[in-house]
Amino acid sequence: MTKPIDEILASKPDANPRIYAYSINSDSHVGLLKIGQTTRDVKQRIAEQVKTAAIDFKIELDESAARDDGSTLSDHAVRTALKKKGFDNPQLEWMRCTVSDVQTVLTELRTGKKLSENRSERFPPRQEQAEAVEKTASYFQSIWNEDANAVPRFLWNAKMRFGKTFTSYQLAKKLGAKRVLVVTFKPAVEDAWQTDLESHVDFEGWQYLSRKSESDPSQIDKDKPVVFFGSFQDLLGRDKATGAIKPRNTWLHTINWDLVVFDEYHFGAWRDTAKELFEGEEDAKREEKLEYDAGLDEVNEDLSDLSANEAIFLPITTRAYLYLSGTPFKALATGEFIEEQIFNWTYTDEQRAKAAFAAKHPDKRNPYAALPQMRLLTYQMPDELLAIASAGEFDEFDLNEFFAATGNGAKAAFKHKSDVQKWLEIIRGSYVPQTVDSLKTGTRPPFPYSDSRLLPYLQHSFWFLPNVAACHAMANLLEEKHNTFWHGYKVILAAGTQAGIGLDAVPPVRRAIGSGFETKTITLSCGKLTTGVTIPQWSSILMLRNLKSPETYFQAAFRVQSPWSIKNPNGDNPNEEEILKPICFVFDFAPTRALRQLSDYGIGLSPGETNPENAVKELVSFLPVLAYDGANMTQIDAGGILDIAMAGTSGTLLARKWESALLVNVDNDTLRRVLDNPEAMAAVERIEGWRALGDNIIETIINKGEKIKDLKGKAKGEGLTAKEKKELTDEEKEYKSKRKLVQEKLIKFATRIPAFMYLTDFRENTLQDVITKLEPDLFHAVTGLTVSDFHLLVRLKVFNTERMNHAVFAFRRYEDASLRYTGINSHKGLTHYGLYDTVVAKE
Repeated sequence: MTKPIDEILASKPDANPRIYAYSINSDSHVGLLKIGQTTRDVKQRIAEQVKTAAIDFKIELDESAARDDGSTLSDHAVRTALKKKGFDNPQLEWMRCTVSDVQTVLTELRTGKKLSENRSERFPPRQEQAEAVEKTASYFQSIWNEDANAVPRFLWNAKMRFGKTFTSYQLAKKLGAKRVLVVTFKPAVEDAWQTDLESHVDFEGWQYLSRKSESDPSQIDKDKPVVFFGSFQDLLGRDKATGAIKPRNTWLHTINWDLVVFDEYHFGAWRDTAKELFEGEEDAKREEKLEYDAGLDEVNEDLSDLSANEAIFLPITTRAYLYLSGTPFKALATGEFIEEQIFNWTYTDEQRAKAAFAAKHPDKRNPYAALPQMRLLTYQMPDELLAIASAGEFDEFDLNEFFAATGNGAKAAFKHKSDVQKWLEIIRGSYVPQTVDSLKTGTRPPFPYSDSRLLPYLQHSFWFLPNVAACHAMANLLEEKHNTFWHGYKVILAAGTQAGIGLDAVPPVRRAIGSGFETKTITLSCGKLTTGVTIPQWSSILMLRNLKSPETYFQAAFRVQSPWSIKNPNGDNPNEEEILKPICFVFDFAPTRALRQLSDYGIGLSPGETNPENAVKELVSFLPVLAYDGANMTQIDAGGILDIAMAGTSGTLLARKWESALLVNVDNDTLRRVLDNPEAMAAVERIEGWRALGDNIIETIINKGEKIKDLKGKAKGEGLTAKEKKELTDEEKEYKSKRKLVQEKLIKFATRIPAFMYLTDFRENTLQDVITKLEPDLFHAVTGLTVSDFHLLVRLKVFNTERMNHAVFAFRRYEDASLRYTGINSHKGLTHYGLYDTVVAKE
């Protein structure tokens, strides 16, 4: 008998086995979870159980009941496993335990492996994390294939929230590393390193050690992988009596490490710049020491040489080095790492991935969704306010002068109090002259505290002021009786020693904000809470002080990019997430300076991009910029940003690009290449003033470098005598002094290049072509070097061509933009700029 066709082609049952857990809002069930199983919709199944009693329930866990081998788990097996661990089973299917406990048991039942307590995380690496591990491991292996004894180095240029600790451990697993040393300038990051190792199932059996853990290194299980976490300051510190390694650290150099990780590497490269964040604090030095460890002052080595000579600084041997940094500007700019040694994960990469995932998987949870996209809004102040606080060749608005204040506590007051009051009226759209202008133009610009689209993002904001006095003065002004609008905000004074030092300043802010839904706050700071602090509810930052470097500017700005979301918002789906902060805002009141920081940031993180405009264009595609010019608010593209940044700069600032130490390389490897090349030696000796440095200057520097290396090597072992210590100090002083002299002479030559560019009329050709083919005699006359001399020094990397491209680009853009303001077209029909060794489109 034949079967009906429908029976033969019977549809597959749509079953999806789930293990679930829920809690109910009842005094008798506090701390209890009901654990069950179903093949249907979990919410529907639970509703069936509790509907008759109208019980308020919350689904805490909803996970697949399937094992990797295709079999399924039962709720009975889960409860039995929990009971074996000692958890109470007071009634039927109810257990007295946490969601984390259930997740741990589920993982154990799926894998058949018993986990240590709290090891409930089992998320896989994201795509970019897997790519970082793969690229790094492949690079290391390629180097070891060429030379088994080589010690390769790799840089992860990865912004915050990349997951560097988790991904570093995944790399260690991939390499089969058994001994991993993590070294940092910021001991405060230790918690993340320990938590990630001890909470994720991938690192079951790994051991974690640090000075804080107080474990005896000699007692660790030698067959299991171990991670030791330490600070640079501690590991580099010496016993004051003997000058040798601290006794507690001697075991470190008896181990052959498989991987050494330098965390927060950028601080080693820009530690002086990073201090800028704390300049306004009363006890700035104490804040810096807390942020970067109190022992930092005892480390006397010149850390700018660290990258090339790790072995000199650390008493260890290792198979490989991994560097981690969110802002490795110096390392990228100096070519310290070549392209194949770098994995990039910047803000732009993150936002691109967020958009791509949403487009490709609209029905899936986006792992990047909670990371808000930033917006930069800049405001040109009215002329009357510009007049009282302008400085520099182009009369840029000086925020530090505008918000200058004196006094402390209740007696603190602004120097330009009435003008700051006007500024408060401007940002809430109630400044009368501006209102009149708006009526004339028919447009109302979006001021921070007046635009209905912006106000929700200013419910909790961060105001970054110049110093403690300014913070106190602002708090006093906001509290004055006539400022009724501002009385609706709780003002948090996070400045000065009374606000708490370091992380002690965080709890008062969190208490004032609470959940963030019912409260409105303004946090006033001049340095505190600008690094390593996560306050999810902050959605806007007002930049009210000058910052010199793009690293510190964005270090502060990224405080407001922390995710804020609600997991399981309706209590019926623990895998659902509601995003409360899809975007965040940076408000700046010194437009030229803000756009200069933005362009430097975009260019700094894309050293391989020959066209600076492309680097900025990519950044602003995910960080839109709106600028208020006093009448209208308009979006500015990359070209406009560069025009303002370059034309709004001064000739002095531009000249500094040609006086930068980044233009020339004077490390020992480069100097040795010059020394080994007779033609190169002859060329540098033709540089003006070179002979005044004395005979054999390069050879002397290299020899002294070797001698210092030997003495430091001896210091690590048996220690140095008092005479040898003095000799080391003297040698280091002379070494640095002579190297600086060489650097200055090379930079002096570089400063002749702008003069050559003024004199030549070839704009669309690369500077290299103009020098070598079109006007070699002019180049010789202006700089004193022949074309072949210069070409050879460039080839030997004495001059940094990437930096020269940026300097030439800035020069030409500035020159043309400046002339355009006077109505002059510098070169009619010009469509391209020739940089040093590349050509880019003018527009």
